[in-house]
Amino acid sequence: MYAVVISVSFLSFLVYYFVISPVWLYLRDPKGFRKYPAMNALAGITDLGFMYEATKGFRTKRLTELHKKYPVVRIGPNSLSFSGVQAIKDIYGHGTPCTKDHFYVVTGGSHTHLADVVNKADHARKRRVLSSAYAIKNLEDWEYKVADKTERFIKACDAACTLPPKTSADPQPDELTFDYRKWTNFFTVEAIADIGLSEKLGFLDNGSANCTAEKRDGTLYTANFIESLHNTAIAQSRLVWGYSWYKTNEYLARLLSKDFRRMLRLGDQFDDIVYHRATKRLARYRAGEKLDDFFQALMEDKNGRQNNQEWGEIVAEVSIMMNAGSDTTAIAMNNAMYHLLKHPDALKKLQEEVDSALDEDEEVAPFAKVKHLPYLRAVIDETLRITPSVTFNLPRRTPQGGCAIGDEFIPGETSVSISAWTAHRDEEVFPEPEEFRPERWLGEGAQELQRGFIAFSTGARGCIGRNISYLEQTVLLASVVHRYGMALPSKEWTPELDEGTNLLVKEMPVKVWRRV
Repeated sequence: MYAVVISVSFLSFLVYYFVISPVWLYLRDPKGFRKYPAMNALAGITDLGFMYEATKGFRTKRLTELHKKYPVVRIGPNSLSFSGVQAIKDIYGHGTPCTKDHFYVVTGGSHTHLADVVNKADHARKRRVLSSAYAIKNLEDWEYKVADKTERFIKACDAACTLPPKTSADPQPDELTFDYRKWTNFFTVEAIADIGLSEKLGFLDNGSANCTAEKRDGTLYTANFIESLHNTAIAQSRLVWGYSWYKTNEYLARLLSKDFRRMLRLGDQFDDIVYHRATKRLARYRAGEKLDDFFQALMEDKNGRQNNQEWGEIVAEVSIMMNAGSDTTAIAMNNAMYHLLKHPDALKKLQEEVDSALDEDEEVAPFAKVKHLPYLRAVIDETLRITPSVTFNLPRRTPQGGCAIGDEFIPGETSVSISAWTAHRDEEVFPEPEEFRPERWLGEGAQELQRGFIAFSTGARGCIGRNISYLEQTVLLASVVHRYGMALPSKEWTPELDEGTNLLVKEMPVKVWRRV
C-alpha cells in the first residue's frame, strides 16, 4: 500500500510539474507573450517544442519561414526569436544591456572560457588576455603554419586527381575521389592545433582524424577528433533548451536512448582529447620551451608576466579554441566551394582574379598577394551570408528591468535571440537573399550590408577568431581554385545537412583534376 501511495504521489508530481504548471503559466501569461506566434503548438507551454524541432535536423529553416511573416516568434515559454537590423543591435550590439543566457552556464564545465562566460567583467578580462594574440598583425606572423597545412592539403588533393573531364556530363562514381568536407576539416583542426598549441596532429598526412585522448587518471586511448566534436554539438543542441532540467535530460538520454548514449560518450571523448592537448602543451611550457602560439598568450602577457589563470580555465580556453577555431571555418570552406561549383560563372571570375595575382607555378597562395582581392573576399562573405556556419539562435538574457528590442519592450529575465540564417535573409538588407551573388559585396552600398551580417556575431561578444578564419579561408580557397578544377556528383546534387550548434555538412564528394 505504501509503495502505491509513493508511486501515485510521484506520478502526480510529474503531471503537475510537466503539464498542469506549464499550462497554468501559459494561460496566466505574466509576461504577455501569448500575443506572439509560437514556433509550434508546444512552444508556448514547454521547451520540449523547440527540442522537438531540433530533432528534425534543421530547426532554423522552419524558424526563418515564420520570420518572413512575423518579426517576433515565441520559441519557448520564456524564449523569443527576433528578426531585423534593429533587433541585432539591441540584443548583441555594443552597449546592449543583455547578457549571455543561462544556455552557456548549463552547457559549460567547471570553468568558463571566452565564449561562454556570462559576467561582462570576466569576459573583458579574458578578452584582454587573448586580444593581442588574435590581432591580424600577429596572425600574419603565423601565416607559415597555415601555408604548411595548405601544402599538405594540396598533396592530398594531388593524390586524388583524376583526368580532366572531356564532356559536361556528370562524373562517374569512381571519379568522386575527394571528400572536400572531410579534408577541409582536417585542414582547420591541424591549423588551429599548430597556431594554438604548436602541435602537429598529422590528420592531413594520414587521412584520419584519430588522435590521442587522455582521461583524468592518465589513461591514454585513441579517439576521433571530428566525430567526437560533432556528436557533442548535436547532442547538446537537442537537449539543452530546458535549462532547469538539462542535466536530467542528459541523464535520461544516456539511460534510455542508444543514439544519445553514443553521442554523449563521444562528447566525453572530446573532453579527453582537449585535456591531452592541454597537458602536453603545459609540459612543454614548464620545460622552458618558448613557443609562439596562443597557449603562450594564455600563460604570459607580452611582457612575460604570468597571467595566473587556473588550470581548469586554461583547459576550457583550449577546448573552445579547438572547437570553434576549427569547425566553423571548415564548414565555411566547404560551403564556399559548393556555391562556386553550383555557380560556374562565379568560379570562373574568381579563378581569373586569383590567376592574375599568382604566378602560374605557385602552389600555396601567399596571403600578401591575395588578402586584398575583392572578389575573393566577396565570395567568402557571400558564403558566410547565405550559409552561415553557426545557425542556431545565440541566446541572450534581458536585464531584470527589461529592455526595448526593435519595436517591442521585453520584460526582464527573458531569453532573446536571432539566428544568423534568419538575419541574412532580411530582404531590406540583402535583396534576393536566396541568390548566391558575391557582387552584392562590391561597389557602392556594400558597407551597408555589414549592419545585417552576423556570421561572427557582433558587438563586444563578437567572435575573437574572425581574423584567423579569414586568413585560413583566403589562403586555402585561393590556392585551390588556382590549381584545380572540381565537379560535384551531379548538377542537382545538394549536401545532407544536420543542425547542431553549427549547420553541419555530412560529406561533399567531388571529382578533382589539375587545371591546364
